[in-house]
Amino acid sequence: MKAYLVGGIVRDKAMNAIFKKSIQSKDRDWVVIGATPEEMIEQGFKMVGAFPVFLHPASGDEYALARTEKKSGRGHIGFSVDFSPLVTLEEDLERRDLTINAMAEDPSTGEVIDPYGGMEDLRNHILRHVSPAFVEDPLRVLRVARFAARFPEFTVADETMMEMQSIVDAGEIDDLTPERVWNEIQGAFSESKPSRLIELLHECGALRVILPEVDALFGIPQSVEHHPEGCVGTHTLMVIDQAARLGGSLEVWASLLHDIGKGTTPEEEWPKHHGHEERGASMAKVLCERLKVPRKYTELAVLVAKYHFHVHVAKEMRASSLLELLESVGAFRNQEQLESFLRACEADHRGRTGYENTEYPQADLVRAAYNAAAPVQGKMFLEKGHEAGPNIGNMVKQERIRRIKQSCKELLE
Repeated sequence: MKAYLVGGIVRDKAMNAIFKKSIQSKDRDWVVIGATPEEMIEQGFKMVGAFPVFLHPASGDEYALARTEKKSGRGHIGFSVDFSPLVTLEEDLERRDLTINAMAEDPSTGEVIDPYGGMEDLRNHILRHVSPAFVEDPLRVLRVARFAARFPEFTVADETMMEMQSIVDAGEIDDLTPERVWNEIQGAFSESKPSRLIELLHECGALRVILPEVDALFGIPQSVEHHPEGCVGTHTLMVIDQAARLGGSLEVWASLLHDIGKGTTPEEEWPKHHGHEERGASMAKVLCERLKVPRKYTELAVLVAKYHFHVHVAKEMRASSLLELLESVGAFRNQEQLESFLRACEADHRGRTGYENTEYPQADLVRAAYNAAAPVQGKMFLEKGHEAGPNIGNMVKQERIRRIKQSCKELLE
């Protein structure tokens, strides 16, 4: 029995050595050659999961028995698995997705076992599939795009892109469960350049299957005066990268959907898109339900789609309108959501050619209005002797408007 470090930790250690990076791998994964489940359990390992994966009794690291996989049905779960003690290290590495992830390290010597050229592809910044078996798992289309978002300096090998397109053409993408699709999207949207995920999915044709509402944005024109970068799709890519700078996967997701209503604008109305906010909000809700997106992601996406333009013109608003905006986005129930909302709006502002590093005072104005209005609560008036009832709500509203006028006077001028 022999255990080797495999996967991401080997790749990341190599990148640190070659490119002088400081990547900290989250997991230490091992593959075990020449062992049975019974032997692992006898040594104190705890078996977890459907596949023969074990937790080390001391370190908690995951140890998986070497295995081979053979396609037996459609989708990413249609495989028969062999984890015989006779499976070799090279056979186990061959089933992996990309060459840069198909390397192993002998912990006793530090030797890297690299039968499929992963180290060379790493040095050349290439994402390349390991074997023809790549096409058997449609989830790998999303995996490659996710790695492109993590390592934006890498390019996808031509032959790998062709394989991704063949998976799409075969209809295999349709068999992916919403949960697996969302998991990969959410992961990619936590990376440094999420636009790479959308770009690659669009290029191979998978985007029109997974996110047709987003795919429809490419080629849709908009006002050059406000959007010198070009079509709505290009703008959206710029916006989500800005959202990654300002926030995280939550803001990136909302930013991705902020303009999807423009994809349904009648052609005769181009380049204007009247009413796209309301249309987009409805579309965002349906899309999120389809992918079983978590509630807070859904809520923010709908709010950003519907109200992002309101923030852009906040300096033109009256105090009463600012209060109405704050109430509409649930600011007084959830200040954290307000901040995510404003970050997405700022990303929309900056996601345009020439605006990437500009200030966004509108967000500061909305924050100032919130800070002025939030302390005003109904109990203030009850403590002054006013009777409980609908009149209390009106008093709160009027006092909040007064305070917004007073605190934001200079910002509104």
